[in-house]
Amino acid sequence: MKTLFNNNTSNTTENTKLRVLTIPAFHDNYLWLIHDDQHAAVVDPGDAAPVIAALEAHKLTLSAILLTHHHADHVGGVQTLLQHFAEQGRKLPVYGPAREKITGVTTHLSEGDVVHLPELSLNLSVLEVPGHTLGHIAYVAAEQNWLFCGDTLFAGGCGRLFEGTPAQMTSSLSKLASLPVQTQVFCAHEYTMANLRFAFAVEPGNAALRARIAQEQAKRDQHIPTVPSSIGLENATNPFLRYQQAEVIATLKHAGRLDTTADAVQTFAALREWKNTF
Repeated sequence: MKTLFNNNTSNTTENTKLRVLTIPAFHDNYLWLIHDDQHAAVVDPGDAAPVIAALEAHKLTLSAILLTHHHADHVGGVQTLLQHFAEQGRKLPVYGPAREKITGVTTHLSEGDVVHLPELSLNLSVLEVPGHTLGHIAYVAAEQNWLFCGDTLFAGGCGRLFEGTPAQMTSSLSKLASLPVQTQVFCAHEYTMANLRFAFAVEPGNAALRARIAQEQAKRDQHIPTVPSSIGLENATNPFLRYQQAEVIATLKHAGRLDTTADAVQTFAALREWKNTF
């Protein structure tokens, strides 16, 4: 993927102007660089090279590294970044989940913790959102209405359950779905069109979903990221937040993937299993 630097959102307050840069990496990852035109914090730097290139291109000083979970495409660039800045005489704080072992983490985070980044005048609340991995966390910037959710919630979808259970993932997604509707969802992959094709197979009568498919395809036709989305949009169109809707349940039953006695968690599990092979 060609590396493009995109100012796709900003938040202006009286004292600071924060923005989020999109850094494409690998085949379909997004790395996020929060900055105020001087200082920056990077979220899930799976690859160091595009992060360093973005910092140099925008004349930014990296102040912190924020990690959501242990998978290599989210943490693979950490050691290179630490070494790069150590050679400049700078030691960076690395924030990460307390329930996962990630080399280089200096501050281990759990539910309810707040990360304060003084250089950016930014506060990030921590949510534990297990399911994709057992220790996965998300960061919420309440003042800016930003959510950095790694691989828990995707635009139009959710992460595979590599380590956690359906019950854990439904609880985690419920936390995220309850955030203010205007919250922007900075997930870590450009999976949107594939997710929405599945969503349409599950809930073809959803008019908001049909409109979203057209809008997001228009973006991809111009090589524009579909991320961030919003909590409001996800609640209206994402089947993994809508698994208790009547049409979703009816589709699962019609496809022979759900029996009549299934509870909500079993319904979610059936939906996730279908997506795994869709």
